[in-house]
Amino acid sequence: MKIGFIGLGIMGKPMSKNLLKANYELVVMDKNADVIAEFSSMGVNVASTPKEVAEQADVIITMLPNSPHVKDVVLGNSGIIEGGKSGLTIIDMSSISPIVSREISLKLSEKGIYMLDAPVSGGEPKAKDGTLSVMVGGPLEIFEKYYDLMKAMAASVVRVGEIGSGNVAKLCNQIIVAINISAMSEALILAQKAGVSPELVYNAIRGGLAGSTVLDAKASLVMNRQFKPGFRIDLHIKDLTNVLETSHSLGIPLPLSASVLEIMQALKADGLGSEDHCSIVKYYEKISNVEVGH
Repeated sequence: MKIGFIGLGIMGKPMSKNLLKANYELVVMDKNADVIAEFSSMGVNVASTPKEVAEQADVIITMLPNSPHVKDVVLGNSGIIEGGKSGLTIIDMSSISPIVSREISLKLSEKGIYMLDAPVSGGEPKAKDGTLSVMVGGPLEIFEKYYDLMKAMAASVVRVGEIGSGNVAKLCNQIIVAINISAMSEALILAQKAGVSPELVYNAIRGGLAGSTVLDAKASLVMNRQFKPGFRIDLHIKDLTNVLETSHSLGIPLPLSASVLEIMQALKADGLGSEDHCSIVKYYEKISNVEVGH
């Protein structure tokens, strides 16, 4: 089985390398010439268009920034749909709108091409060590067929329903992560301003009900002033925008998600869009005139 992999960025590059470690044969494509040169030097087959990838692969994984990029790669000029034969499967591991996932899948089905939407959670660290969480939507038989392939990049692979369901689950995940980081930021700011060590407060609360994976992953980064992106503010803005577009289409208000989105937009306006989403704390530091430290 030959695997196509399109999108070798912060997440896609380590994910594809984990597939190589699991002895899968790959053909890859990305617009970054340096990354392509790196994979070529490792003896990996490279392609110049999504169509070329589709002509060589039995299954294609896409890991791209947002809905328009996925639509272009799959349905656009020289896209996967032009080179894909009946029976091909696309596993889109990008985080996009569930509405767009369903739209793309419908177009592909006309040519006998299957699709799973399978966004991931865990950021760059878990992409590197192969312990991502994958949320999958699509036909059960296709999910079962490619479960082991996805498991080569992840600690958890769960099917949550039909096509689009994976991205609904990812949007739910991103709501909780964003609000959790904001709540953590408020708590650390309160501790700092009150003259109590944020580090000791963190150690005191992490074993109780306030403890979480987000708290453990992000509190130390904030206190050590490490804002190199594992997951960029810009990408979380994209996800929360998709959250609100989806919620509005369903007629439901999500006021906390909207508030955190505006915080992130303020950070982007300050030139911090490329920093890690734990930089949310900088919004609170700015309005509180205090910096969180040990």
